Amino acid sequence: MPVTVLLVDDEPLVRAGLRAVLDAQPDIEVVGEAADGASVIPLVRQLRPDVVAMDVRMPLLDGIEATRAVLRSVDSPPKILVVTTFENDEYVYRALRAGADGFLLKRARPSEIVHAVRLVAEGETLLFPSAVRTLAAEYGNQQARAVLKRAALTDREEAVLRLMARGLTNVEIAGKLIVGTETVKSHVSAILGKLGARDRTQAVITAYESGFVSPA
Repeated sequence: MPVTVLLVDDEPLVRAGLRAVLDAQPDIEVVGEAADGASVIPLVRQLRPDVVAMDVRMPLLDGIEATRAVLRSVDSPPKILVVTTFENDEYVYRALRAGADGFLLKRARPSEIVHAVRLVAEGETLLFPSAVRTLAAEYGNQQARAVLKRAALTDREEAVLRLMARGLTNVEIAGKLIVGTETVKSHVSAILGKLGARDRTQAVITAYESGFVSPA
């Protein structure tokens, strides 16, 4: 079955460009489009896409609030890929904190766009650009530090979390630690459970905000 995608952007040319790139892939299908975040929930319920590629800045309802609304209102919500013009946009970080699963620049090459959609659909977070990692570190707070302390991660789980924070996939982490991919998946699942994180992205945000990892 192809990965189904809903495109949400107030610029028709951006939607057209993304559709052309994604529909050219045999394993990806664009099933709908919206010009604003306010249209996302009814379309998600109707179309049940695997991934929503959503602009972070829109006039009526921005990508941050639309992300919150989808995660709050939709059963088995889709993965949300934040699409934006600037990598150092604080809106991007706020969208990730709100529950978005990944990040993509509008100027990305076609191969990067396709890779991003596939990776998010598989549930593996994208590499945060250095600017977003810096923002995460700047949002350091006592709550995140308390969450990490309570989690009492094992040494191996800490190693996996550090590699997750660098944006590595399960396969790449397995190669670094010389273990099987299924072992890495078990560690990731344990980390998410201990941190109370919805997904890998939220776990990585906690890692940066707690100071467990640094953007350097």
